[in-house]
Amino acid sequence: MKSVSNQDSESDFYTAAAHLINCPCPETEKALIEFLQNRLSSCQSVKITKRKIVEVLARLGCIDAIPVIGQCLWSDDVYLVENSVWSLQTLQCNDETLVDKMIGILEADIANQRIIIQCLSSLDVSRSVDTIRPFQFSSVPGIKGAAISAISKLTHDCERVHEISLNLFLPNQMDRHFAIQDLIDANAIDQIDEVFSAPVSPVFKIRAIRKLYGDNLAGTVTPCLLTSLDSLLSCNLAAINCVHRYDRIPSGEFLVRDLYNTDFSRCYLALKHLSSSPSSEIFPLLKDSWIEEAHNDYGAHYFFINLFGSIPDWSVEAISWIIEVLVASIFNVRPQFQKSRSASVLALAKLNPIMLCEFIEEILAARDSLPWDMRYSLIQAIDKYSELDKVSKRKMILEISDDDKDLFVQARAGMAIVL
Repeated sequence: MKSVSNQDSESDFYTAAAHLINCPCPETEKALIEFLQNRLSSCQSVKITKRKIVEVLARLGCIDAIPVIGQCLWSDDVYLVENSVWSLQTLQCNDETLVDKMIGILEADIANQRIIIQCLSSLDVSRSVDTIRPFQFSSVPGIKGAAISAISKLTHDCERVHEISLNLFLPNQMDRHFAIQDLIDANAIDQIDEVFSAPVSPVFKIRAIRKLYGDNLAGTVTPCLLTSLDSLLSCNLAAINCVHRYDRIPSGEFLVRDLYNTDFSRCYLALKHLSSSPSSEIFPLLKDSWIEEAHNDYGAHYFFINLFGSIPDWSVEAISWIIEVLVASIFNVRPQFQKSRSASVLALAKLNPIMLCEFIEEILAARDSLPWDMRYSLIQAIDKYSELDKVSKRKMILEISDDDKDLFVQARAGMAIVL
């Protein structure tokens, strides 16, 4: 290992530490632990490297690193302390001395209180309840939500869990994201309707559904839940509670630009206005923006796809181009565009259900690599939008769901066949 003075770049250590996540072996763990133990220079490059190392050791599942990571709790680098807390949570540390230190850090307010509360809750540290309880009244939504969730988990008192749902509709998107995680941590399955209506990326909602229902299988996947899931995957704007409003309706150019917004509430709001705009006016704007940027912007990509499927009266020229886009998106396997694939299936089903049926066999050729939500959306599309007769529809749905072990896919297929 190079000395600090021999680094070619200040980022050498950090880059090496980050890369070692791809080299899981005892030698990697030994080298990372030794770096943490060495009293090297306190220069910035060493500090940020240590922050990364504790994370990498946790991701590698290195239980032997717990003592040395634990010593980082006494560091004067607050970010190293926070990363160490997260790492000890990930490694499920049960060392009483380290747990007591984390409780002390929470009481002293010298690090991110949310992270520490989440850690103590995850580790089932019941003796931390009295320390955590006052944070239920914090003015910071992320801290308040984490504390309510932790008290619910540690004491089985769910009386205040519904308050977390209020955070789903706060102006700050990060607060909304935190609220979903807090509801997951509290196993708040009764708040699933509020999660569905939150103006956040569908990725967060789907994660909540998978987490909340993963341990609550028996009898919980009702037709009502499936209807809500249908609504989520088809981006039903009527079911989403936007937290932003326009003082006056903006221009088409502004609305299209807002589809790139990092705050999904603003994206949904723009989508609502665009979906009710004259298709002849907005298509040139959408096509130019797609070609210029949206085709390679995973956030905007998703909203463009949903907009394409929400307008039924595209011109002949427009519909031809849009269908090409949708078909390409269905077969786009780049990881960042995965949430657009199921959206594309449903958009194509709305605009040209016959064409979707023609592509089913080709789509299913890659069945083993199809995400569960895409398999679900194929069933939803055939059930709701295809023009097949009942016998043909049943046959195709059974073909899609054949030997599928996913709870939601099987439930959706069952609902379609029964109906």
